[in-house]
Amino acid sequence: MKSLLSTATKAFALLNLLGSHVTNVLAAPSAGCGKTPTITSGQARTLTVNGKQRQYIVRLPEGYDSSQPHRLVFTFHALGGNMNQIATGNEAYYGLPPFANGSAIFVSPNGQTAGSAFGLMGWGNVGGEDMLFVDAMLAAVEADLCVETTLRFSTGFSYGGAISYAIACARADEFRAVALMSAGIVSGCQGGTKPIAYYHQHGARDQVLPITGGRQMRDTFVRNNGCAAQAAEPQPPSGGLTKVDYAGCDPEHPTTWVVFDGDHTPSPRLSSQSGNFSPRYIWEFFSQFS
Repeated sequence: MKSLLSTATKAFALLNLLGSHVTNVLAAPSAGCGKTPTITSGQARTLTVNGKQRQYIVRLPEGYDSSQPHRLVFTFHALGGNMNQIATGNEAYYGLPPFANGSAIFVSPNGQTAGSAFGLMGWGNVGGEDMLFVDAMLAAVEADLCVETTLRFSTGFSYGGAISYAIACARADEFRAVALMSAGIVSGCQGGTKPIAYYHQHGARDQVLPITGGRQMRDTFVRNNGCAAQAAEPQPPSGGLTKVDYAGCDPEHPTTWVVFDGDHTPSPRLSSQSGNFSPRYIWEFFSQFS
């Protein structure tokens, strides 16, 4: 264990030496900058995609300024969930808005039952249909709101992480980074050969989407991002976690793996901490890009 933690520490130190803040060379504000928005924060929106009605909710920051480009963060629900569950509650949008401090617009889409397990709402992505939905949401949101189009992000838990993985595979040129929570390869991976900044956290005792699948997903982007593989598989201490910031990655595509002592949950709480570490770690990963 000591050697594994040492490896993680060295990797983190190397990342700091390279520079932990990644700056985009060219900003690209969306067409919605400077416009009076028609999108109302918190209200459901409807798009027709492949002849189907698809819905999503947009959260604007308080005091939204249409002259200032914002990060755009997609937050996808798990199997059997829905957009309203993500958009409301104590940890709405996976607890990220308080960390964003007004710098981000959040989107919570609804999945569909087609191609999803047990006839529940999810992200089966049959024939890439959910990718087309993502494309349609991007077009609609960015035409109306002020978005920095080089700072698009996606995150989600379980099935929501799976569709974020599908985005990493199929839309690496359109998204800056993804953050997966306890995901599996259940939404497909069309493409999957291009680099993208990649964060993945997984419970070592996950009984729903076992960590072996998460490691396979991680390793795809460890390779794509040019990172040096770990000599030994990181393991968490009892009641804790091991966080690895991979060394050797392309500077534009940092890669982070977090394995925690826990099961299938978006809100892991460690014995040494009082709260859920997920939103803090994910926002730290997203906010390094500007």
